[in-house]
Amino acid sequence: MVSVSSSRMFQLLRGHMKPAGHRGCKTRLVTKDGRCNIEFANIDCSDHLAYLVDFWTTFVEFRWRFVLLLFVASFTGSWFIFSLLWYWIAKSNGDLSGQNRTDGHIQCVDNVNGLTTAFLYSLETQTTIGYGGRALTGHCAGTVALIIIQSLIGVFINCFMCGVILAKISLPKKRAKTVTFSRTAVICLKKGSLCLLIRVANLRKTLLIGSSIYGKLLRTTTTADGETIILDQVDVDFMVDAGKDNLFFVCPLTLYHVIDRSSPFYELSADTLPQQDFELVVFLDGMAESTSSSCQVRTSYIPQEIQWGYSFLPIVSRTKTGKYCVDFSNFSKSVRVTTPHCVHCFQTDTDQRNHNGHNQQKTGIDNLGFQVIDIHDFVDITKM
Repeated sequence: MVSVSSSRMFQLLRGHMKPAGHRGCKTRLVTKDGRCNIEFANIDCSDHLAYLVDFWTTFVEFRWRFVLLLFVASFTGSWFIFSLLWYWIAKSNGDLSGQNRTDGHIQCVDNVNGLTTAFLYSLETQTTIGYGGRALTGHCAGTVALIIIQSLIGVFINCFMCGVILAKISLPKKRAKTVTFSRTAVICLKKGSLCLLIRVANLRKTLLIGSSIYGKLLRTTTTADGETIILDQVDVDFMVDAGKDNLFFVCPLTLYHVIDRSSPFYELSADTLPQQDFELVVFLDGMAESTSSSCQVRTSYIPQEIQWGYSFLPIVSRTKTGKYCVDFSNFSKSVRVTTPHCVHCFQTDTDQRNHNGHNQQKTGIDNLGFQVIDIHDFVDITKM
């Protein structure tokens, strides 16, 4: 019995134990698809009123399910509210069925004799259907004022809801869905420097005008005064061979950050990188060529998504017909390459090679007319 219990306990412990260096899923501030993982708490009630003041942005940022619910509720609600008013006018005038009507009774609205017919008349009025079965008689001044008010409110609801739906359809962040980053980043040598590389691609043939890219390194730091700063932001510059602003974004680009003494990655090495706790957020700003709307694309990389000693596979080739072909199957694939273990090692090797090359250089000028003569016998020229 003891052995059975011990073996069962050992199996439970082994199932819950994790290998050394294993970490759970790290919480990101920015997800891979660009959404910000943040929530606000303990907001004053007065601050909530700011959402009502900026009601247009609030409605545009609603989810589609709530926009559709608001669309249906705004129209059906207005139809029903005005149907109650039409029903009240008909009841006050004695137009309903079952009311005692005198000879020569003049109705305010023809064929409105109940709540159902009042609702149908309200719907037909606001949507300008006009079947002709129900209409104003023109003998009641209140009905004329009410139909004017309902028509104006109906036009306002139509314009507002059409504007909200159109604004949501044309949101710039929808354009950002067709811009993608590589799943991982790599660190390797590029143009004689140790660099961090990422890839970005535009899935549409229309360009992003005035594109620029930059990065922010988010980490927890402690100041000299002992203050802990959560999500401390450090600038990370990215560039391509042609610069870092106004990118010609017609095909996938490989962006790189040079790891030098001014880089926040200067102290990293191949061994210490997986144990780090930071998040690299990359931003791409541009203007859509077809809609002239500005958009921003975001993604993030954690240390486990940065490969040291790897380089991206080539993806752009030229076909026999003269067109350029982009193979997206290799977009995020990488291959191992020879890479220094750390920045210090790379700089030390570079300095050593430069020093040895400097010592081997000649300091004089060769005289081609000078000849070296070997002297075999020693002659004492001071002896007379």
